[in-house]
Amino acid sequence: MATRARQDLRTGRSFDLGKMDLPQLWRAYLTYPTILLYFALAIAATVAAIHWFAGAVPTLIAIAAVIAVYPLAWYLLHRFVLHGRLLYRFQATAALWKRIHFDHHQDPHLLDVLFGAPWTTIPTIAIITLPIGYLIGGLGAAATAFAAGIVITCIYEFFHCIQHLNYKPRARWIQTMKARHVLHHFHDENGNYGITSYFVDRVFGSYYEDARARKRSPSVFNLGYDLIQAARFPWVMKLTGSPPRDRPDGARAPKTDTTPAL
Repeated sequence: MATRARQDLRTGRSFDLGKMDLPQLWRAYLTYPTILLYFALAIAATVAAIHWFAGAVPTLIAIAAVIAVYPLAWYLLHRFVLHGRLLYRFQATAALWKRIHFDHHQDPHLLDVLFGAPWTTIPTIAIITLPIGYLIGGLGAAATAFAAGIVITCIYEFFHCIQHLNYKPRARWIQTMKARHVLHHFHDENGNYGITSYFVDRVFGSYYEDARARKRSPSVFNLGYDLIQAARFPWVMKLTGSPPRDRPDGARAPKTDTTPAL
């Protein structure tokens, strides 16, 4: 039965990763509008890179540079913007903060808020990658860097889905990656900011391996936007239609997936 016909896999508009297996994820992922848009942009950028071809060496350097920069860029955005407590304090930016991360932590298994919104992700990718590529090799390398950024984003999004999927990966390194991300969502959000790599977390001292390393954070699901903050800054609560929750309500992964391995 096709994934989209399985209504029990959905919570409202979103697929429920806590109830899906790997084949169902593949079908949902490869037909999801945001991912299809990324594929189209990657193809368009590749065509532009060929048209303004910068040469083999600048092209390879641009790709390598984006691969190297991406984990740091993600870490900084995730830690200081997505987990920041500034955007929800202003009515003009409350909806942005709600969409880009609060909703995901309120219910980590809903697919439509797990994926970044294209109107926020695409400009961010462009801002990070285009200057890098242009400095390396002009328009051709800039298009190459942008294409690389889009492809890496697709990879990040897929592994992010795996980390919230009702599925135990066979590969040991994916199991480890998933366990660290589960800690971020269900134990202490102030660490393990990486998705596919936690090297930058190690560098900045925010990495931890298991639940014994830290006390459980009271704000792991609300990111600090609790009832007190909601009373002072009500815009996110009004957009949500209910007070902030201190644990997910709805899709949940089985206990074996949400309990970090010790």
